[in-house]
Amino acid sequence: MSAHEPDTDTDSGGADDERGSEVDDYTGQIPRVEVPDDLSTLDDMGPSGFGDGDVADIDDDHSDDSGGDAVAADSEALLAEVDRLRELAMRQQADFENFRKRTSNQQVADIERATGRLAEALLPVLDAAEAAYLQHPDEVGPLLNQMLGELKKHGLEALDLEQQPFDPETAEAVAHQPGEGGDVVVAEVLRSGYRWKGKTLRPAMVRTTD
Repeated sequence: MSAHEPDTDTDSGGADDERGSEVDDYTGQIPRVEVPDDLSTLDDMGPSGFGDGDVADIDDDHSDDSGGDAVAADSEALLAEVDRLRELAMRQQADFENFRKRTSNQQVADIERATGRLAEALLPVLDAAEAAYLQHPDEVGPLLNQMLGELKKHGLEALDLEQQPFDPETAEAVAHQPGEGGDVVVAEVLRSGYRWKGKTLRPAMVRTTD
């Protein structure tokens, strides 16, 4: 080898050492990731904390908040609907009770009117029985008393007005006999009056005195 020829082996080796040093310095700044031999284990690993994992977590947090608000709104709407239906049911129940009471009262009133008309239709029969009693008291008396007793059980009763103060609600005066003065009283019952279930069905025909 000539003394003037450069030492190519030494120079090339030094250059390679310098490039290798530069590469080591550069790669040393990059974090090294160990890759397992079995790549299937990567599926079991959670988010790395970088990239899509963090974005997904942030999106999930926002979706959870909006979902909670929606559930709260739905719950409030459901409770409001339950209250509305409860109030509606209470009104319907009250309306039904009022209807039932009106129907019951109407039925009672209809029955009383019907039986009252029947009792009123019996009055001429009772008048005839009383007239017969005046002619044949021993024969007609027991039958008349039995009739009046049975009718009284159902609400029809004869008015007992003799020597009682005159009341135009229960008696009709067709004659008057002057007396010593004072309050007007019933001196004689000319035709019996009757009361049906506490109400005057027919006023008595009477003669009064004072």
